[in-house]
Amino acid sequence: MQRTELKDVGEFGLIERLKKNINLQNKSSIKGIGDDCAVIDNGTDFYTIISTDMLVEKIHFDLSYVPLRHLGYKAIAVNVSDIAAMNGTPEQITVGLAISNRFSIEAIEEIYAGMKIACDNYKVDLVGGDTTSSTSGLIISISVIGKVQKNKITYRNTAKPNDVICVTGDLGAAYMGLHVLEREKQVYQSNPEMQPELVGFDYLLQRQLKPEARMDFIHELNEKNIIPTAMIDISDGLASELFHICTQSGVGALIMEENLPIDQLTYQTAIDFHIDPLTCMMNGGEDYELLFTFNPNHYEKIRKYIDIIAIGKILEDKSIIQLQSKAGTIVPIKAQGWKHF
Repeated sequence: MQRTELKDVGEFGLIERLKKNINLQNKSSIKGIGDDCAVIDNGTDFYTIISTDMLVEKIHFDLSYVPLRHLGYKAIAVNVSDIAAMNGTPEQITVGLAISNRFSIEAIEEIYAGMKIACDNYKVDLVGGDTTSSTSGLIISISVIGKVQKNKITYRNTAKPNDVICVTGDLGAAYMGLHVLEREKQVYQSNPEMQPELVGFDYLLQRQLKPEARMDFIHELNEKNIIPTAMIDISDGLASELFHICTQSGVGALIMEENLPIDQLTYQTAIDFHIDPLTCMMNGGEDYELLFTFNPNHYEKIRKYIDIIAIGKILEDKSIIQLQSKAGTIVPIKAQGWKHF
């Protein structure tokens, strides 16, 4: 049998290969692999939407600087973000936990304390799950179940030429928060007597350690009865998520660098770390903001009511996914976000 290495195809290449052999057999299965959530028709005016995500120690988090309570909160928030990306509302959560014997009962309770805070915040019920032993550290698997009105569901593959491309919030802060934490970890490892220098980085650390799903934006959309043409959450970086929308919608895109939103602290910290702020915004990841598209005829009305940032437009030519720099230069966008393998 021919051997292909995981690193040669990456996460999305693996998904595409596995997806080829999977066929939906039930009429109730509306959407399978390929979006933020699976979509199930339960015979009402609402679709049931389901997503599963896994956090693995030393891959997705480092317990040398991630508090257990924050980890529990983040595990819930990043899954709720998938529901938000479908324009839906989360309702239930199940938790799978694989634990090594180095964790005490109190440590596990601390993780669940963070989960409870998140569940209370997002009005989600933790309804079950599974626990087992692990020989390789801590693994958290979350499945979230939500609902969305059938006429309001928003997919990745429905962007149209001339749509306005928008984002919520600002970009790159979580990426720079991770850099600050990694720097202080290295300082501590070289000299355990040193105290971490984290003062002044509160916003960046919060964005990395305790991100928020943008359910506030989804509630605003529903109140105003506004529906994006396509949407995805920014977990692997803006460039990567833009490629998802463009590839699945069969369109191209032009992004304007001067319109990309970045917090001043993020910008200055990137400069201090000798990192291009544009790299933070385009490829950083873990912001869990929403990337979405609107019909241009609706955009002007929408921006009067909702605080969003227009960063570009959808193009008809699917071979063009580009960025216009502040100097006016046009360059191709490369998806260099999180690599899982």
